[in-house]
Order: sequence, then C-alpha cells, then structure tokens
Amino acid sequence: MNFNLTQLKVSENTSVNLKDFSTDESGGFDKKSAKGEIKSNIKDLKKIQRVFYADDRFSLLIVLQASDTAGKDGVIRHVMSGINPQGCRVHSFKTPSKEELDHDYLWRHYKVLPERRMIEIFNRSHYENVLVTKVNPSFLLNENLPRIDSVDKVDGEFWQNRYEQINNFEKHLYQNGTHILKFFLHISKDEQKERLLSRLDNPDKNWKFNTADLSAREQWTQYQKAYEEMLENTSREYAPWYVIPADKKFFARVAVGNIILNKLQSLNLRYPAGESDNILTKAREQLLGEE
Repeated sequence: MNFNLTQLKVSENTSVNLKDFSTDESGGFDKKSAKGEIKSNIKDLKKIQRVFYADDRFSLLIVLQASDTAGKDGVIRHVMSGINPQGCRVHSFKTPSKEELDHDYLWRHYKVLPERRMIEIFNRSHYENVLVTKVNPSFLLNENLPRIDSVDKVDGEFWQNRYEQINNFEKHLYQNGTHILKFFLHISKDEQKERLLSRLDNPDKNWKFNTADLSAREQWTQYQKAYEEMLENTSREYAPWYVIPADKKFFARVAVGNIILNKLQSLNLRYPAGESDNILTKAREQLLGEE
C-alpha cells in the first residue's frame, strides 16, 4: 500500500477541522486492486486472529462512528469476513431502552465489552452520547440526570465532563488489556445524497431507507461540529481516532483493514507454551501403542 495511514490518525490534543480531511481518497487503488488488497488483509487477519485468540492476554475493541450511509456495515462485512465468529462479535447500539436510561450512559456499553482473546465491534457506540445528544440536547432529559432538568443546564462544562469520563473509561480498558481502535468514516454531503437517492430508487435497497436519515441530514453542520469536538477531545494514544475517507467504499475498507492488521501485528502475540517435550513424547508413544 503506497498510502501513509498515519496521516489519518488524529493526534492527541489537536484542533480538528474536518474540511482539512479528505472524503474522496483512493490511496492509489482502484476497485480491482483494492479487492486484491482486501482479500490479502482477510487472509492475514484470519491467520493472526488464531494467535490472538490462543494468546489470551488481550482483547480488541473496534469503534465505528459515521453519518448515515457512510458504510459502517460494509466495512464490517468486507474487512472481517475471514474472522472466526467464535472470536468476534458485533454490537449495534440503538435508542436506549427504559432499563438502559435508568443506568449511567456507559452501562450498556460496559455490558458487552470483549473478554480477553475476543474482538468486539461497536457499530455506533458510547460516542452517541456526545454526538446525538449534543446536537439534540433535549434527549438528555430522558436520562434524569441530577441538576439537568432543562436544556439550559447543559453547558460546556457538562460536555467536557463527558469527554473526560469517556477518556477515563477507555484508559481503564487499555490498562487492563483491551486495545481500542476508533474509526470515523468521513463521507461528503454530496456522496451521502447519492447514496440516499440510491436507496430510494432501488427497490432492493428501499428497506435501508429511514426518514430519520433526512432529519439528521438537515442537521449536517451541527453534526460535523460535534464530530470535530469529539475527535479533538477523545483521540488518545491509548485509544486513537482515525478519520477514514469514505466516499470511495473500497478505500475505506482497505484502510480500516490495514490499520486493524497493523495493530494486531504490533502486539507480539504468541501461542502459549504447551506440555513439556517429555510429556508429549510419552503421549505419542501411548497413542501409537494402542491396539
């Protein structure tokens, strides 16, 4: 791959303007060559996942956030298609239930964190709590938070506290063996329009269309600002954000696959030690000596 993936990483404590990040990047690939790269990544991920599972020292949390139609499901389907389902789960977070709202906002996420040797993918995540609620602060009133009985009480200090809570949550996970990769799939407004129209024009895609997508699109500017503030305040070395150009689906899948593979390769994974040679020799002799 001739594209430097490190330029997609959001540096810690830096100002973020999403206009500085491309949405339309090919990385030197076309659809055909990208397909070959993705196939190679799948093969390598399949191989290294066996060691990751056997090693049993780490877990991996992959977070996907994006505007509607940006391709989260496609990334999961293509990049992770070779992974053994025994060692990988996907969790999609919807509108919080009554039970979930009766707990702190991280509770429902904590319940489905990956145990050691597992890969967990959050399709949307705890970051909805500084995105959807930030653009629509009236939603916060459903949480019955102390001292937040009106939208007027939701100020800058409130959001800084939330960012700090999320950073502490992720730092705790990292210090206990969970590595975290966070991907924001960065799609342009024009490309989103084309994909929404495709869902309307193609009967086989009608089921994907949701009128709520249009409501969120009307808040495009507010969401872009919320994404920028999220990236600025929560990209950390122990849990970095990557801004993935998503107008070309094939490049987004290549980039995410390569970053995940690089992370797993950096962990110095190993198969655990087996029985001693003496025990193995005796076991072989016993099996071969059976009548």
